Amino acid sequence: METMTVEYVIDAPVDEVFAWLTTTTNYTRSPLVLRCRLTRRGQAAPYGVGAVRSHLWLTGWFEERITRYDPPHVTEYVVERSLPPSRHELGRMTFTETDGGTRVRWTTRAELRVPLLGALVTRLVVRPVLTRTFRNILTAADTALTGRRGQRSRNGRSRSRSRA
Repeated sequence: METMTVEYVIDAPVDEVFAWLTTTTNYTRSPLVLRCRLTRRGQAAPYGVGAVRSHLWLTGWFEERITRYDPPHVTEYVVERSLPPSRHELGRMTFTETDGGTRVRWTTRAELRVPLLGALVTRLVVRPVLTRTFRNILTAADTALTGRRGQRSRNGRSRSRSRA
């Protein structure tokens, strides 16, 4: 199982960043995301606990269920079905106010389900593709919320790391 984390600072208020990134239909503004749909509304909010989202990315198809929704600080999800098949333990986005903006930390813990080679393929192929997709979505959020096309947020922070 591989833990992948991407951090990014967006120069916008935390409530706006949270709202944009939890409304996953916005993800299609990233060139790597083809379609996102809310297939079941959540209990207290459309993208709240119990919501089911369907995503078609260039990397595959994912059906996710929201397991935690605490605006504007955290949302968590689990991938229940995917193609290619994967094991997924955690998806989490945290939102922290910073001077003039919001730090987003997007973490997922997953592994491609391929007999004998799943961990290796996840580390060498899935991790770099998935973290790139996360960064593209965060860059799209930055562009949508700040009006800066193709620029990083003020401090230019975007990083990814993995832990086995």
